[in-house]
Amino acid sequence: MRIGELAERAGTTTRALRYYESRGLLRARRAGNGYRAYEEEDLRLLRQIQLLRDFGFELEETRPFVDCLRAGHPEGDSCPASLDVYRRKLAELDDCIAGLTAVRERIGSQLAKAELVASEPRCEFTCEGSTET
Repeated sequence: MRIGELAERAGTTTRALRYYESRGLLRARRAGNGYRAYEEEDLRLLRQIQLLRDFGFELEETRPFVDCLRAGHPEGDSCPASLDVYRRKLAELDDCIAGLTAVRERIGSQLAKAELVASEPRCEFTCEGSTET
């Protein structure tokens, strides 16, 4: 299939495909007329890249998964290098969640303090030093 068809089937742009090719993630073959030619396997690789990108993986983090598929494995995450990337990504997510949890606790504490202050009755008049005539 040509680049336009692959882009359409994958729901992406030809520009993205050229970029992936420049990064070595996709390998286009050249037809006799010089046009890029792709196979169903390329669509499979592209779908793996897109899935991982949807999960928040950086483009370079997808490389072990693509290499795993190219090596003939039925799934891109069945190789040791892919598993290592998963482990690193989970550790990053755990750190992010811990950071967000700490911020949430601080904001909750500030809110509780602010609500306490806001609920205290206030004297609208100066209570001390007032002079009655």
